[in-house]
Amino acid sequence: MLFWGSCSKFVDIDPPKNEVAGGLAFADDQTAEAAVVGMYANMNSFNYQFANVLGNILVGMSADEIYYAASFASFDEFRYNKLSVSNSYVGMLWSQPYALIYQANACLEGLEKSTALSRSVKTTLKGEALFVRSFCYFYLVNYFGDVPLILTTDYLVNNKLGRTDIQTIYDTIESNLDQAAMLLTDTYTGDAGRIRPNKSAAEALAARVALYRKEWTKAAAMATSVVDDPQYTLEANLNNVFLTTSKEAIWQLESVSPGRNTFEGNTMVPVSTPYYRLYPELIASFETGDKRLKDWIGVDSSGTTPVYYPLKYKVRVSTEVTENSTVLRLAEQYLIRAEANAELGKMSAAIEDLNVIRRRAGIEELSSSLDKAAVLKQVAMERRQELFTEWGHRWLDLIRTEKAAAVLQPLKPDWQNTDTLYPIPLDAISTNEALTQNPGYK
Repeated sequence: MLFWGSCSKFVDIDPPKNEVAGGLAFADDQTAEAAVVGMYANMNSFNYQFANVLGNILVGMSADEIYYAASFASFDEFRYNKLSVSNSYVGMLWSQPYALIYQANACLEGLEKSTALSRSVKTTLKGEALFVRSFCYFYLVNYFGDVPLILTTDYLVNNKLGRTDIQTIYDTIESNLDQAAMLLTDTYTGDAGRIRPNKSAAEALAARVALYRKEWTKAAAMATSVVDDPQYTLEANLNNVFLTTSKEAIWQLESVSPGRNTFEGNTMVPVSTPYYRLYPELIASFETGDKRLKDWIGVDSSGTTPVYYPLKYKVRVSTEVTENSTVLRLAEQYLIRAEANAELGKMSAAIEDLNVIRRRAGIEELSSSLDKAAVLKQVAMERRQELFTEWGHRWLDLIRTEKAAAVLQPLKPDWQNTDTLYPIPLDAISTNEALTQNPGYK
């Protein structure tokens, strides 16, 4: 297992059998596949990591959807948007994506130098490595803003890199995802379900990136490509959405911890008292009869006031694996296309996509007469209710739509506009003199 840490420490670690050191070429298809598949294992090997609890729950604490009921200083900093540069979880949200980027870069270099691989394997693995690197950079720029753009394993160069502007990084992400979509096939590689990203996963992430960049036409086109793929369909039963067999899943991470299904379920499903609780404002936003409120939210009525908690993942502990951590799923693509079409003035198409989500939730369809402002307002609401506690969507939505201050300031009195970016971790600043801190932090 690669130890998570700053980039300066990578060269001091002997790569295990499922990884490749920078500068090495793969000897055969099996070695190359083990290195790439090792990236997915590293994403989900431990609890409270970037690719499970931190990305899903802690980032959600920054918004108005979830909080931790007990007093815990590191979590409270997220809840009240008073992050310190020494917060260990902020450090993980920085160092772990960069560790994965290093692995992706090492795989890309190993693939490029190897002459022993079959063409099909080399093509697929290159697409997967480009996808993983793009995925990590998407979150880095949305958490921290301008960050170093590291595209090699040369630590002497990487440790001196300053911050690259967001648009340049987004350009790289888009280019890499376009390339990944060309390299990957429609089918999933391997026999473990939808664990290794395919062409649709690259297109789904590209649709999200285009949405964030306000490239409405591309966002709609990429989302349509995924929506029209017959291997994906919305699960009629909401309790099936996060299963290993889900037809809605586009990309999942499988369990690698014996006795558990997902770290999300292991963390959020309470033994007795729920500690991870949903804000009352989120609960109140659901319409009467919404199945998401019934199927995806648990309630503890043991006290004087009901307490609500996330229940998208149902399994806390079990030796039988029935759930996977879901990273990309079809419902988001409908919502991306709805927003893009609304921005393009295609209200009927946007409303129909929203109604697809609403019909599945068992609530009344929207009127076809809604204007653009009303449709976009409804998009924001549906995203809040559909994607809560998934990968920090609510937090990132409030930032990209410039609604963070208006929504969060009444809930968090110490809110400052600079809180929309997390601080660059102290460890990163201290080991790279070219890095500068984000405004609002010392």
